[in-house]
Amino acid sequence: MIKRSRHPRGQGPHDYDHHDYDIQLQEAAPLADKLRPKTVEEVVGQDHLTTGPDALLRFGSDAPATTENIIFWGPPGCGKTTMARVLISSANAISKEVSATITTVNEVRSIFEEARDELRLTGRRTIVFLDEIHRFTRSQQDVFVPFIEQGFVQIIGATTENPSFELNRTLLNLCRVYVLNRLSDEDVIKIIDRAVERSPPPAPEDGDASSLHLSSSSPPYPHLTRRVTSEIASLSSGDARTALSLLELVLHSAPTTSESVLLESLRRSVSTSYDRTGDPHYDLISGLHKSVRGSQPDAALYWLARMLEAGEDPVYIARRMTVCASEDIGMADRAALPMAVATLQTCQTVGMPGCRAPLAELVMYLAEALKSTRAYEGYNRAERLVKRDPTLLVPIAMRDIPVESMEAIGYGEAYKYHPEYMHPVTNEYLPSRVQGEVILRKEGDLSDKLWDEEALRRWEEEENGGQNWTGRG
Repeated sequence: MIKRSRHPRGQGPHDYDHHDYDIQLQEAAPLADKLRPKTVEEVVGQDHLTTGPDALLRFGSDAPATTENIIFWGPPGCGKTTMARVLISSANAISKEVSATITTVNEVRSIFEEARDELRLTGRRTIVFLDEIHRFTRSQQDVFVPFIEQGFVQIIGATTENPSFELNRTLLNLCRVYVLNRLSDEDVIKIIDRAVERSPPPAPEDGDASSLHLSSSSPPYPHLTRRVTSEIASLSSGDARTALSLLELVLHSAPTTSESVLLESLRRSVSTSYDRTGDPHYDLISGLHKSVRGSQPDAALYWLARMLEAGEDPVYIARRMTVCASEDIGMADRAALPMAVATLQTCQTVGMPGCRAPLAELVMYLAEALKSTRAYEGYNRAERLVKRDPTLLVPIAMRDIPVESMEAIGYGEAYKYHPEYMHPVTNEYLPSRVQGEVILRKEGDLSDKLWDEEALRRWEEEENGGQNWTGRG
């Protein structure tokens, strides 16, 4: 049986021009990939790592070879992958690159084993770039540790999440963490300007009406005004990839497109980015909680709106505010906790958008309420005493008397039952070893509170109209 060739006539399986294929792939790549910096001089916004004698990282052929394992931690689009690739390119080592989103732990283990064998056979080390390293589970990270610990492989990891929370403690101890800054609007505009310089507009086709009005002296992209550029920088929130994607949208628009239409198109194309498990999630709820604790209703309502507009679960917010009502307001306003519980139930039964108003009312009420951490701090002191020695016996007078025989041997004998007396009485309520310990401080006791004159003066000037605080005495 003769099998017909699947290759076109005159073209065998090895006749395809791989160079053309590579060119096609390069042309199809997004702008962010095409313009990714190749040298440290092109990196923007991370001067603390790359520039000057105090730079934390050394690049280039004259830089000493680094064998340390590195974690680059920073927000999306700030240059973590770029920094890793630039660093690897300057090292005389075999390089491998894997992404935790598409690579299994067995595949990574295989790469590490190859690196070990290569080092033993040839003496050449291997640097493995682990993109989104936080997506490997802690048990998966355990697999990497022996290879790194014994120096068989050097890793450079990149993560948007706090390594202290997401990485195995042993793995983290083997690495040095470098923090990358979020790009400023000025940094993003610099990246946009560089991209425009390297992206000449396509030659207009004959009869293309959209380009007939352009003269040879016109800017290459007349619709890319400074206002549009500034809007791209603002919408990208420090993410260079997002900025270059938005720039592509503009560059592919007709030159005659009006500025207002472009701006509206850009705003529509950017959906609010929010990860309920990432650092921004915890940063926003922290901003809300601390604004409530600091009695700042305006700021609290702002952070509430930020979270709800980003798609946060209102039940989560209500739960956190319930904790705030008990810990931060406490006994200073006994209506706070019932209101928080009622709002939580409302969020659970009504949901969005109906629960926005009850949540706003709760946040405003808690922010304006008097604050007291007396009960919360009292419990914490009691907890510390228990942890110091959790085996202390209940005083015999306080013990339960389930049977008469126990009463006969002294259980409860010394206990004074308050309702039987016309006057106050006392009992041995605590184990002798913790008697005299201060657990609940008296109302108004400020003995453990701080006095910060500078902070007080700033509050008086900024929030009290320049008037002295009445508590100065």
